[in-house]
Amino acid sequence: MRDHGPWKIRLSEQMYSDPWIQLFRDQVVRPDGLPGTYATVHLKPGVCVIALDEARNVHLTKEFHYAVGRWTIEGVSGGIEEDESPLTAATRELAEELGIDAARWTPLGSVDPFTSAVCSPVALYLAEELEFRETNPEGTDQIEHVVMTLAAAVEAVRSGTITHAPSCVAILSLALDHFTQRDSSV
Repeated sequence: MRDHGPWKIRLSEQMYSDPWIQLFRDQVVRPDGLPGTYATVHLKPGVCVIALDEARNVHLTKEFHYAVGRWTIEGVSGGIEEDESPLTAATRELAEELGIDAARWTPLGSVDPFTSAVCSPVALYLAEELEFRETNPEGTDQIEHVVMTLAAAVEAVRSGTITHAPSCVAILSLALDHFTQRDSSV
C-alpha cells in the first residue's frame, strides 16, 4: 500500500493504454478509511502556443476535435514526444500546424485542465517575432488558420467561443500582461 495524499492506493491496474492515453483503476482506502475504487485517465503531456504578431493579432487554429464532436478555435496544441522538451514540442507544433517559426519564445506557465480524474499537464507558450512559411500538418489535421486581435480573442473566451482551457488561460494571461504594461506606462 502507498500513500497518495490523504488516500492510500492498495492496487493500481492499467485498464487501457495507447500512445496518447492511459486508463488506471485503483483499489483505494479513502480519506474516511473506507475501501473504494478510483479511476484516472493520464493523457500525454502537451503544449499550447499563442502566436502574437507585431500588430498584436493572435494566430489560432480552427479544427474539428473528435472528443467534443465540434470545430473549436484554440492555440496551437499538441503532445510532447518522449525525446522532446516542451519548448521543442511547441516549436514543432507551431511550424506543423500554422507554418510559423518564432524567434522569441516566452513560457506562460502550465495548467492542469482537469484535476479530479484526468492528469493532463499542458505547458503554455507565447511565440513572437513570427516568420510564415508552408504548413506541414499530420494526416489527421484539417486546420484553418484563424487570425484575430488579442481583444477579440479575449471576447471569444468571455463569450464561450473559445473553450479550450489551456488556450483560455494563455489568452487571458497575455491580455492581463498587455493591460498591466499599458497601465504602468501611463
